[in-house]
Amino acid sequence: MRLGNLERSIMEALWGRPEGMLAQDLSEALPSRPAVTTVLTVLVRLSRKGMVRRERAGRAHLYYATSDKDAFIAETMRAALEEAGDVGAAVSRFVGTVSPAVAEALRAALQDRPDEEIR
Repeated sequence: MRLGNLERSIMEALWGRPEGMLAQDLSEALPSRPAVTTVLTVLVRLSRKGMVRRERAGRAHLYYATSDKDAFIAETMRAALEEAGDVGAAVSRFVGTVSPAVAEALRAALQDRPDEEIR
């Protein structure tokens, strides 16, 4: 799932504050200092995408990320591979661009994966 710049900034802030944030606090925390109404509009959009949930906190709402950043990145990578015409070629090119540390993490993750999960 692709995120716009403001969506990404809001998600970064929410991932950094698992206890949740008010829209006003989000507005003040973002470098671009968007209006609170703009933040609320983006939060509604992120909620429709299933990335944000809210809970009433007095007269306002606290907003929370529905999953952590690692889960979002993993889903983004999975979705990108689904779009590839040739998955083998895409994976090969990807692996050719990563650092040795990332290559080792990929190797370890594949080794730890039970065989019955591999399709």
